[in-house]
Formats: sequence, structure tokens, C-alpha cells
Amino acid sequence: MKKVIYALILPLVVVSGLVFANREIKNDTSKKSTPKPLSGAEMKTEREIWEATPEGIKFKKWEASPEGQKVLAGAVKIRMHIRNYTNMEAVVTSLSLPPGSRLGFGVMARINGEDYILRFDDEPQQLRSLKVNDKIIVKSHGVTYAPKYAYPIISGEYAERDGKIIYKHAPRKGC
Repeated sequence: MKKVIYALILPLVVVSGLVFANREIKNDTSKKSTPKPLSGAEMKTEREIWEATPEGIKFKKWEASPEGQKVLAGAVKIRMHIRNYTNMEAVVTSLSLPPGSRLGFGVMARINGEDYILRFDDEPQQLRSLKVNDKIIVKSHGVTYAPKYAYPIISGEYAERDGKIIYKHAPRKGC
């Protein structure tokens, strides 16, 4: 009789231990999942700390160099189009990105007399049909730059050619 009772209690103890351990793991992950956003003063402090690192010093030197000034001026030139998400007329100047770039699929384009890297998150077949000197209309919410590239980088979110949409960024999942 004692063996039967022990045989019934032992699995009960093991199962309850597993359930309790699983509950603890779930509680720990929920506490760590959302980091607290930084305040303005904290962001400024973090930026100053980064600027003191070798990468930050290198970036500041690049910003002050003629190459950096040219890239920054190009980014400023289209700032209002980016901010307002308005149409920008672009002419495709090259179907390949500069050598060594790791931006995914993109093309080189000229907008208002300046050259830009126009990068897309994915690669629909319609973008493969682009040719040099094609005129396209582009919309974007973001322009970035990096010392590695001699051109500002536009994240293409919408593109059309001859009144037909050839690219539209897919909405993020979960939104």
C-alpha cells in the first residue's frame, strides 16, 4: 500500500515542480521585455559618452571633412520631402550600389542634382525592371548616412514609374 501511495505522490511532485518552474521563467521574461525609454538628458549623456569612444571620434572627424559635409548637405537638401513624406522625382543613375556596400537591394539615383543611394527592404520583381535613366517618383520617411558611404542613403518606402506603383513597403507585422 505504501508503494502505491509513493508511486502516486512522486509524479504529482514532479509535475507541480515543472509547473512552478515554468511560471517563474515566464515572470522573469515579462519583467525584462520592455526597456524604459531614455529621457532627453540621458540621451545627451549617452551621446557624449559615445562621442568620446574611438568610433565617435572617427565619426565626428568624418562629419567635419569635405566628404562628410557633402553627404550631410545632400541629406539636408531633401529633409522637407522626408519629413512631409512627399514625392521626390528621381532619375536612376546606376543599377548597382557602390562596391562593398551591405545595404541589400538598391539603386543609385539623382534627386535635385544630388546623388543618393536608394535602398529597399525587399526586392519585388518590378524593381528589377528598372533601367538607367528611368524617371521614378519616390517617397520615404528616412534618410541616413555613414562614413563608409559617399552618398546619403534613402530608405525607399514607395516608388512609382509612369504612374504605376512598382514598390510599396509592406507594413510591419503586429501593427
